[in-house]
Formats: sequence, C-alpha cells, structure tokens
Amino acid sequence: MPAGLDEKLEPVYQHVLRRNPGETEFHQAVREVLESLGPVLVKYPEFAEQKIIERICEPERQIIFRVPWQDDRGQVQINRAFRVEFNSALGPYKGGMRFHPSVYLGIIKFLGFEQIFKNALTGLPIGGGKGGSDFDPKGKSDSEIMRFCQSLMTELYRHIGEYTDVPAGDIGVGQREIGYLFGQYKRITNRYESGVFTGKGLDWGGSCARTEATGYGTIFFVQEMLKARGQSLDGKTCVVSGSGNVAVYAIEKAMALGARVIACSDSDGVIVDQDGIDLDLLKQIKEVERRRISAYAQERPGVSYLEDGNIWTVPCDVALPCATQNELTGKDAETLVKQGCIAVAEGANMPTTPEGIRFFLEAGIAYGPGKAVNAGGVATSALEMQQNASRDSWSFEYTEQRLREIMINIHRTCYETSAEFGVPGNYVVGANIAGFVKAARAMVALGLI
Repeated sequence: MPAGLDEKLEPVYQHVLRRNPGETEFHQAVREVLESLGPVLVKYPEFAEQKIIERICEPERQIIFRVPWQDDRGQVQINRAFRVEFNSALGPYKGGMRFHPSVYLGIIKFLGFEQIFKNALTGLPIGGGKGGSDFDPKGKSDSEIMRFCQSLMTELYRHIGEYTDVPAGDIGVGQREIGYLFGQYKRITNRYESGVFTGKGLDWGGSCARTEATGYGTIFFVQEMLKARGQSLDGKTCVVSGSGNVAVYAIEKAMALGARVIACSDSDGVIVDQDGIDLDLLKQIKEVERRRISAYAQERPGVSYLEDGNIWTVPCDVALPCATQNELTGKDAETLVKQGCIAVAEGANMPTTPEGIRFFLEAGIAYGPGKAVNAGGVATSALEMQQNASRDSWSFEYTEQRLREIMINIHRTCYETSAEFGVPGNYVVGANIAGFVKAARAMVALGLI
C-alpha cells in the first residue's frame, strides 16, 4: 500500500474534502485511488496538465429527487432517490440502483466513482454511474415495492436511456424491482427499450448468467490470483460474508471448483456449517422464501448460528467479503492472517477498511480489490446490452465463457500493470492505475467536455 498521497495529489484530495463535506465513503474511495496515481503523473504528464484527476473526481451530473408513494395502509411515505452520472468518457453511464436505508449521496458517489474504474477494467464501452434510494424493501409487500418503483421511475425515466445511462440492480434491487422499474419506463415512454436496464428476467430481455455473474466472476478472479502463486481453490476452506445474490453464487462456483465453503452471514448473524454449506437449502431460504439466515441453522442439524457474530473470526484459507462497504476492519484482517488465510477477494464494493487493506498487503497475502474482483457483474450487464442491441440471446455456457475470459483478462491487466509500476502482485495499484489510465486517455481524446 502506498505510504500516502503524492505531494501533487494532496491539494486535489483536500479540494475533494472541501467540495463534498460529510461524504466519508466517497472521501475513502477517492483517497484509495489517488494513493496509487503518483507514478502515473510522472509517466503521463498530460493528465496533470489537463486536470484529468480533478475532472474525474467531479461527477458529470448529480440528480436528487423525492419519491412519494402510498403504503398498504393508505399512508403516504416519502423517500429520497439519487442518480449520479459520474463519467461517460468510455460509454453510457452504467451502474446499479441500491435500495437500503443507509443510502445517501456520499454512498452513491463512492459507488459511482468506483464504477468508473471497474467498468474501464472490463474493456467494454461503458462509463460509470450509480443510483439508489433510502427506501428499505425489507418487510414491504410486493404491492408496496411496485408502487415505490413506479413512483421512482416517474422521475428517473427522463434521465436514462440505452445510449445515455443504463441502470441495473444492487443491494435491495433484484429481478422483481428491475421488472417494476422497467415496466413503468415502458409505460411512460411507449418504447420497449430493452437496453435501458440490465439484470432483467430471461423471459423479457435478460441475459443467461447475469444473476450468477458477480459471484462467479469473483471466484474466477480468486482462481487466477491463486494460480499466479502456484495454488488452486481445490480443497481450500472458504468463508463468504453475506447471503445475497453475490454471496450465493460465489459459494456455488467456489464449491464447483473444489472449495469447501463453511460460513456465510446476513445482518443478523453468521452460520457455520463445518460439513460445507448446503447450497440448495441456502437458495431455498434466501431466494424462494426470503427468510433470514438463522432459518438455515433451524433446518440443518449441527450448524452453529452466531447471532450478531463476526464471520471473520471463522478460520479459513480464503475470505470473500460479499456484503457491504467497510465490513472487514484492520482487526479482522489481522485475525484472518493469523489464522492462516492466504487470499481475500472482494465480492462487495469497498468492504475492507483502509487499515485492513494495508494489513493484507503488508502480510503479502493475495488481496483482490472490489473494482477488479466483482467487475464480472457489470461486464455481463454489458454483454446483456450487446444481446439487446442485436435482438439476440446467448446460451448460459457461452455467456459464462465470455465472463471467464473477461475476468482472466482483468486479472492479467492488473497483474501486469502492478509489475510495470514496480509492485508486482499488488492488485490495488494494478486495478487503480489500469482503470484510471483507460478512462483518462478517453477523456484526453474527447477534449474539454
């Protein structure tokens, strides 16, 4: 981990702090990238001359609006929604929508900023953006969720389009929510514009393997990190935080490659199944019944349930944080390494604190940052856009193979870039520099816009 900011970049960071007060997650994301970019300004002085870093830290557009809706009791509720269209130098803005009570502008900006570099690493023509609302879908009826989504889209529709801004899902936004959002977009615009949303159902323009893509892509990246060290996933013990879409399909692919996944979690607690997670039972509880993870322990004898537990205390070879930002602290990182963890890969966005990242890198374990590791989701969304544009549909096997090739290429790009800049195997530096340089070159080419 770089010791700190290059002296040329310190004023840029201070300007970001002054310009965006109180947005701590955004500050964290910006600093983490800027700490890698000192050598880039030496190699590419034109980026400093044209203020590329200052420009890339400022969103092209920030949209904030209220979302009034009526609950099942007839009471009017008011939520706030956001769409931050961060950078379109490489293509239309692309990034998910998050529905969670923690959502505010700083979280959406951190996610949108990360999305610029993540999308650049895929090699596909997509820019960076993100959106969401402080609406909490937990405990809401289908009718309430539909009414909320329809109200949100009544404003958002005027800001998106397949050549402008293409949303997808994120925490709290799955196929159900995408359906309601897309349905209202179609109703308002009178256009069946499939490419305006990704993560759609297979019956109405969705892509095979999109549901699995972020989790599968995470494991493909882990596989490449271990391969670079002469190892493999076969026989390794894994723990996966979360039990949503990313976590479930990371578990599925890890198990398919011979790993034994023994723990996962939700916001209430942790299950530990030393015999290996029963994937069918997990999917039934989380995807079909939409119950809490504690139900898994009730259904399967011999499973430990740790209420309010810390999954990072469970000994493992490979740790996969797939829940939310800043869930893995410096103390957690120290615990994992002391217990023999050899690899950490971020299925979630910025799940490791700066102290945790620093500890992993100093310990010399294989550490993959989210902007590289979980890029498979947005990459497969871009593949869905390709299919929609050509009115085509690809098989699951073909789409998964494309995903695998993209993740192998992302790993290679990050590894080679880290070596080029003198820190071989440092995927943080490799991902930050490779993603930034690709977006920066496009910004230079397009002029002052």
